[in-house]
Amino acid sequence: MPHFETDAIRIQQRSNQREHATALYLSSSFTFESAEEARAMFADEIPGNIYSRYSNPNTAELIEKVCAAEGTEGGIATASGMAAMFGSIASLLQQGDHILASRSLFGSTHQLLTRVFPKWGISSTYGDISDYKNWEKLVQPNTKMLFLETPSNPGLEIIDLEWAGEFAKAHGLILVVDNCFATPYLQQPAKWGAHLVTHSATKYMDGQGRVLGGLILGKKELIQEVQFFTRHTGPSLSPFNAWILSKSLETLAIRMDRHCESALTLAQTLEGHPEIERVKYPFLKSHPQHELALKQMKAGGGILTLSLKGGLARAQRFIDQLQMISVTPNLGDSRSIVTHPASTTHSKLTQEERQRVGISDGLVRISVGLEHPEDILQDILLAIESSTKA
Repeated sequence: MPHFETDAIRIQQRSNQREHATALYLSSSFTFESAEEARAMFADEIPGNIYSRYSNPNTAELIEKVCAAEGTEGGIATASGMAAMFGSIASLLQQGDHILASRSLFGSTHQLLTRVFPKWGISSTYGDISDYKNWEKLVQPNTKMLFLETPSNPGLEIIDLEWAGEFAKAHGLILVVDNCFATPYLQQPAKWGAHLVTHSATKYMDGQGRVLGGLILGKKELIQEVQFFTRHTGPSLSPFNAWILSKSLETLAIRMDRHCESALTLAQTLEGHPEIERVKYPFLKSHPQHELALKQMKAGGGILTLSLKGGLARAQRFIDQLQMISVTPNLGDSRSIVTHPASTTHSKLTQEERQRVGISDGLVRISVGLEHPEDILQDILLAIESSTKA
């Protein structure tokens, strides 16, 4: 099928039953027709389901759909987005290896690189996207992986995926791209040379704040190594959550269109507001990587950030004055969400580290939901006005 929307709806697991929607396979294990069939499946000589920690029809359907959307050869479904981030690195690197990563990363990914993997003898170095030429100096003899996040959380930095693909190829690096903010509907890093693409399916893929899930997608030979790791360490996605996520993909394109349209409208309206120091959104002309976003993304996504005048106290007053928008660390929901990264999702970073990735005390991240955009705007404007005074 040539189109994202059609694949997301029509790729389904087939059964002998007549259900129009794929059935739920809530089974921990599967039976064999014979001892020989069991032997052959365990030896990977024939395909089939053995145990739901290894595979399940519901997780297989989800993986097939997202691989079709991303243009990848295989994939693994995990219990959460962070399980996918961890698995994509831990399965392929070993003691003594080095990771080169973009500085702007999700807070928990930063913790993996700076506090978890060093215990295993895996080191990392950050590069700034403001100076791609300097990255050549950051490559070490033991560098094995280039790990990127674009757009970044929450700074909305855009990394040139064409440059990344060429850079990784030139240095023999495994290129891993966290594509959570864009989703495969807006951006396909594999087309630019990414070897692995990771997702927190908890976000836009679910789209309604119901379940956790993660995905690792990529080249067959790498996925085989990831599969061995996840099969024996057990960060598997439940069949029920896989079923929910697969059904959610059927509406992802429609939802993302609305998220993006509303986010751009809000960004354009709020830009220049006297109480806002800066509005950042990839498809705003004022975004420093605006042209790059136009080049590699179909639309700007559903996230924007506001830097309010008055710092931490003002940001907190603004959040407390919102009447409709939810205060929660999630994003990609049908409900609009506000988060204060400096005190929540990125609070474990030092003040200096936050400043280096553009997370000021006055910055708030808004995940634009599916409510009417005028209602979202009014909630924001009223909260700005009522938070002007302490």
